[in-house]
Amino acid sequence: MTYFILSDDVETVQLSEQTVNPGQEKTGPQDFELRKVLGKGGYGKVFQVRKITGQDAGMIFAMKVLKKASIVRNQKDTAHTKAERNILEAVKHPFIVDLIYAFQTGGKLYLILEYLSGGELFMHLEREGIFLEDTACFYLSEIILALEHLHRQGIIYRDLKPENILLDAQGHVKLTDFGLCKEHIREGIMTHTFCGTIEYMAPEILMRSGHGKAVDWWSLGALMYDMLTGAPPFTAENRKRTIEKILRGKLVLPPYLSPDAKDLIRKLLKRQVMLRFGADPSDAYLIKIHSFFKQINWTDVLSRKLDPPFKPSLTGEDDVSQFDTKFTKQTPIDSPEDSTLSESANLVFQGFTYVAPSVLEEMNRPPRIVKARSPRKASHQQHHHLIHQIPIAPMRNPFASRQPPPIHDDMMEVVSHTPNHLEIH
Repeated sequence: MTYFILSDDVETVQLSEQTVNPGQEKTGPQDFELRKVLGKGGYGKVFQVRKITGQDAGMIFAMKVLKKASIVRNQKDTAHTKAERNILEAVKHPFIVDLIYAFQTGGKLYLILEYLSGGELFMHLEREGIFLEDTACFYLSEIILALEHLHRQGIIYRDLKPENILLDAQGHVKLTDFGLCKEHIREGIMTHTFCGTIEYMAPEILMRSGHGKAVDWWSLGALMYDMLTGAPPFTAENRKRTIEKILRGKLVLPPYLSPDAKDLIRKLLKRQVMLRFGADPSDAYLIKIHSFFKQINWTDVLSRKLDPPFKPSLTGEDDVSQFDTKFTKQTPIDSPEDSTLSESANLVFQGFTYVAPSVLEEMNRPPRIVKARSPRKASHQQHHHLIHQIPIAPMRNPFASRQPPPIHDDMMEVVSHTPNHLEIH
């Protein structure tokens, strides 16, 4: 039996072979109705789906479909895919997307995640141009608690950017896309993988000098700058020049920023790692007590008691208005199976299957005799906390985004980009 010990503010999750993969619940693609295309990437698609069987019939989810044949060609891609699934299983937090099911067929991997209908923070930032400081403060406070929780579990996120931050139906933050995360990081232990999105990437990653959890706090500083000014702090006409600016460029802070905002940005964007806020063992502590957050009650943030600055206007549980119509207008079709994978290639993904503890609880309850009613209505009443949510942002053409897509060791700026995991840009 495996135990994942989470922080005091989040319930501990107990998992075992008997509870995670129960014999009576063999979930597969046939249990979901494809409703809309939410995005596409190099390795697969993301669909909005409705569960049509079981205790949670009628529920709306997002289905992330990955092609095994594309993933197994590259050892790093395989490792990133497995890491994402493992992290989503182990980490439960109010501001991190929930994994509900994971399963596989001969040629594909499937992740069923909560559906977040508020859209990407990127889209809202594009629409507004810049955020007011109070608005940025709200989003940053929820992101900080998510990053702090990941760090407590020994996980570095490494891909913080507006495209990977989703909003739920109430307007609260959810971090998504864990394909570039690094697991099992202990205090003082460095990793050397070159990965992330250039504009938000810490200097120590670019220098390949080894990096730890402090890279996430640099990215938070870059994100804060982006929210308050309309662009990341260091940008240029190409990746090479952008890297040069990140390593040696002057940080220019607009005069309209408050002294508190300027001070926090400077302290997060310190090139010398040990001088950077969040780099010491206290992690987020100095950030949370900074005067920029003087109006924030962190207990209320965790309890989702603060009023979001933006609440999506939604017509129903399956509303896709916050997604790119380029995808949502397409006919949702899951591509045919690739049955040419070898047995050894399939063994790589052994143990991929997962069922969320919340689903298992529902399955193990004794049946009740109730008046017949619509499965959709019953599902809505019993599971309203999962409805109106999306796990991943609408996927766009990587080259059409404000920022180039993430890169890792094999990509650099001299190689044309192929997504190393299903990304939502």
